[in-house]
Amino acid sequence: MTKAEKGATIEELKGKFAENDFFYFTDSSSLSVEDINKLRGLLFEKGVEMRVVKNTLVRKALEAAPAEKKYEGLYESLKGPTAIMFTDTAKYPASIIKEFRGDKERPIIKAAYIDSAIYVGDEKITELSKLKSKDELVGEIIGLLQSPAKTVISALKSGGSTLSGLLKALEQRGE
Repeated sequence: MTKAEKGATIEELKGKFAENDFFYFTDSSSLSVEDINKLRGLLFEKGVEMRVVKNTLVRKALEAAPAEKKYEGLYESLKGPTAIMFTDTAKYPASIIKEFRGDKERPIIKAAYIDSAIYVGDEKITELSKLKSKDELVGEIIGLLQSPAKTVISALKSGGSTLSGLLKALEQRGE
């Protein structure tokens, strides 16, 4: 790789890190080409981009980011083979890896950056796979907001049917 190619890769990575609030560092080094292609297919279906880049280039791109991003906690994870997964939904890479891995040892999660929070180590996979997406959170909030209104409406409906039933019964007795 020439110096110009390295510079272009660093610039591209800086852009990716700037536009993605969620990314993972993983190690899938012992997987066969067939398994890697299956994993890439599953990731692609969910809109997750997987790239393999030299750790030194990744580190230089992270170091060039604004200090408020606080990427320093990720530097220790940049050892050995690293694949980066960029995503718009925080839990997708972890859920896909968990499902794909099954009884296999790889791929493992080295670190994850989720909206300024850093998760280090593969033991965080369950926690990461349970994160809620933006759409799920919005749905829950809407459900919670609708719940009291639904309760009041159903109480009024049931009260109305009880009242009409009572009136019918009194009318029938009066005849």
